[in-house]
Amino acid sequence: MPKNYNMKQVILPLDLEIIMPEDDICFAIHELIESMPEEKFTTFKQETGRPSFHPRMMLKLILCAYTQSTFSGRKIENTLHDSIRMMWLAQGETPSYRTINRYRVHPLMAPIIQDCFVQFRNLLVQENLIDETAIFIDGTKLETNANKFTFVWKKSIERFSTALIEKSKAIYQELLSNEIIPAIEIDNEAELSTQELMAIEDELSLAVETLTQEINKESNGQKRKAIRSQRKPIKLARKQVANFILRKEKYKLDFEIMGARNSYSKTDTDATFMRMKDDYMRNGQLKAAYNLQIATENQYVLDYEVYPNPTDTRTLPDFLAHYQNKYQQLPDYIIADAGYGGEENYQTVLETYQRTPLITYNAYEKEQKRKFKKDPFKTTNWPYDSEQDYFICPNHQKATYRYESHRTDKYGLTRDLKIYECEDCQDCPVRKSCTRAKSDNNRQLQINPKWESFKLTIKELLSEKETGKLYGKRKIDVEPAFARLKANLGFSRFSVRGKDKVRQEIGLALMAINLRKLIVTCRT
Repeated sequence: MPKNYNMKQVILPLDLEIIMPEDDICFAIHELIESMPEEKFTTFKQETGRPSFHPRMMLKLILCAYTQSTFSGRKIENTLHDSIRMMWLAQGETPSYRTINRYRVHPLMAPIIQDCFVQFRNLLVQENLIDETAIFIDGTKLETNANKFTFVWKKSIERFSTALIEKSKAIYQELLSNEIIPAIEIDNEAELSTQELMAIEDELSLAVETLTQEINKESNGQKRKAIRSQRKPIKLARKQVANFILRKEKYKLDFEIMGARNSYSKTDTDATFMRMKDDYMRNGQLKAAYNLQIATENQYVLDYEVYPNPTDTRTLPDFLAHYQNKYQQLPDYIIADAGYGGEENYQTVLETYQRTPLITYNAYEKEQKRKFKKDPFKTTNWPYDSEQDYFICPNHQKATYRYESHRTDKYGLTRDLKIYECEDCQDCPVRKSCTRAKSDNNRQLQINPKWESFKLTIKELLSEKETGKLYGKRKIDVEPAFARLKANLGFSRFSVRGKDKVRQEIGLALMAINLRKLIVTCRT
């Protein structure tokens, strides 16, 4: 006999909290948001108008939806009607998808999301889930909400801008030589400014107006036709100059938007076109994306930031400053892969923050191989006399110190190089194996003492048992966070546009994977 089934009878209990399991993720979300101070939410208070939904509730709903891989505002709205945990968190409220989307990207939500990570970290410390001795840093590229054919390339704009300058100067000289307009005062002989082009346009408009008045006064048809023929090239030149003005302003705006980047997307101007790993066609196609940087410990994401530059090298100093500003201190060890190995990064960690960098450099793995160590033509293997400051080349010639060179890269970092030169390489029997230079000049070595000192420090740190073991945890600590974000959570593309909004959305997604991992840890 089947159990009683009656849709017209009221079933107890009515409290949804009793129905859900005690270890449901919605309780963890509820406790985390409730632990945040009330003053964090006072910025949403308003004196007039209809009372708004409480930001605590909205943050709980959005976080809960993200933990269930629901990122669309409309789908989140639907879950308020068919998800028990969402109905319990909302306590009967049913905000629309417009309200949900508005709260998700609201500027006042940004500090609340950041404080949410601070509260979560405090919880991890209380539960002894992290020991605060090290952070593991890595980056990944995430596609933005932009069409892949909306690219603007810096090299193209530079080429178009240069051609525009030459054309505008040529047409100005032609107008002067034909005595169509008088000479105007030019500040820069190299190019015509927008104001100067506008002055040329005004002169051409005046010339067109003068010829038009002559046509209106003339009654002879042949003369009217001759004047119109005279006016036609002037009108074409005016149209061309007006087009120059529009293009010049557009190129100026493109350069302002691009800044130090090489490209940007018309759909999301903060995004940069990057080479993605998911290149299924293997044709090197670039996509508009952001470079996401995260700092983890015990596979929990403690901090994050998004950058428009595709490489990781330039992000570390700013990211460390962001971490210290959030938590007021940095752990003892900063651990990252070879993508962060650079002179500026080592200098920032060692000298600015006085921390220990466990960061390899690009050639580290190669230098550890037996073949590299036994290669006499590698300059790192050349014997060095520190007292007399010279190297011994494979042909047993001295490479002595000649002079010092200072080089500044495009980012403003100055490197101090010491230049060494061999005594005589004219009849060297191993010259072809020693250098690829086609000239007959003596072999030169460019040595960066600071960089070599940093490399030696890293080699010593990674050769020690304790620090070497700590660096070995990097792959199993930070990489799983990206796997949970992209594979488990299904978050591989942003649904909002603009760096500020993207930063808020990825914060919600990263907190979602933190909460999911916390629940799994508590259950086990």
